[in-house]
Amino acid sequence: MFPDFTPRPHLVVAAAAPHEKLVAAAAERLDAPVPCEDWTVRHLVEHMMTWTPVLAGSGRGAPPAARTPRAEGNWVATLDAGREDLVAVWSEPSAWTGTTTMTASELPASMVGTMVLCELVLHAWDLAKGLGEPVGWDDAVLGEVLEAMQQMAPQGRGSAFGDEVPVPDDAELLDRIVAVAGRDPSWRP
Repeated sequence: MFPDFTPRPHLVVAAAAPHEKLVAAAAERLDAPVPCEDWTVRHLVEHMMTWTPVLAGSGRGAPPAARTPRAEGNWVATLDAGREDLVAVWSEPSAWTGTTTMTASELPASMVGTMVLCELVLHAWDLAKGLGEPVGWDDAVLGEVLEAMQQMAPQGRGSAFGDEVPVPDDAELLDRIVAVAGRDPSWRP
């Protein structure tokens, strides 16, 4: 049984806000390391290019088959357009109701929407760390994402998320979020 994830369509636009600038900067630094084990910026953007259309389709109830795109040609425009679609879909409250699929399994739509929200924040942080760029969100967004990550991460340990990294109880919200996801908030390239 899955936890009851709170629909948060009102946060999707804010969670995605840093992506356009970071993805543009990534075009010049594809070989830079990121906090995801053994990954570079290239691996991360190709991961995002793979899953962004699947997650957008999931919000419509009909995800396309996952493909394996490459960060070649005009990939920045492709990823930007995909992210705009993803944000538009998951900003609609109706996307968060009922069930949907990502691949073959049926899941609560609110769980997939929660994954989208968390992935937008985590992957922006990953890119920012790898590129040495600042990134941030207001505490209203981060507080909701932390709550969502605390529900979601235990289910994804060993696959989507690593073991939780210990941080002080008074750590900043963003540090607590990435720590719950199994990333070291103090990671440096």
